[in-house]
Amino acid sequence: MRTAAINRKTNETDIRLTLNLDGSGKSEINSGVGFLDHMLTLFARHGRFDLNLVCDGDTYVDDHHSVEDIGIALGQAFAEALGDKRGVIRYGSFVLPMDETLILTAVDLSGRAYLNYDLHIPTQKVGTFDTELTEEFFLGFVRNANLTLHVKQLEGKNSHHIIEGAFKSFGRSMKQAVAIDPAFSDEIPSTKGVL
Repeated sequence: MRTAAINRKTNETDIRLTLNLDGSGKSEINSGVGFLDHMLTLFARHGRFDLNLVCDGDTYVDDHHSVEDIGIALGQAFAEALGDKRGVIRYGSFVLPMDETLILTAVDLSGRAYLNYDLHIPTQKVGTFDTELTEEFFLGFVRNANLTLHVKQLEGKNSHHIIEGAFKSFGRSMKQAVAIDPAFSDEIPSTKGVL
């Protein structure tokens, strides 16, 4: 089974999470940041990942440390669950429409951390959530999962829809990328022989 359990404790956050790449999309998430709970629930559901996550963070300061550190821990979980990436399809992409919003994400499990973040979120807040933290989450994830991710807004005016579209599309792209290719299940999908 491709699973991971991450416990990450700093002076700012205490995160405990479990991940099953071959799940059914079930999740129990208590990040301490309501909007992020919603986004991670959607990510897990659309990726068909089983994800359990609890974060005790210093949200009395603001949500920055919790959001960034959850991105870090979730990226670590994907790296651990993927192991040497033997048999994975490696690439995934998805264009997701959500009302007036259209979001493209593309993933390469390359072993090289790179984020191209191209969302233009019109408001500074969605509820109490600082919208600039969306990029911080993705940066933390990419650097620790060691993958390439492009997140591009093709259309969109509503801040909630833009961020939600990004997380849903990301889940769909990751689902494709981490899937096992039955024709090449014992191969690492790289001419270098390593990812």
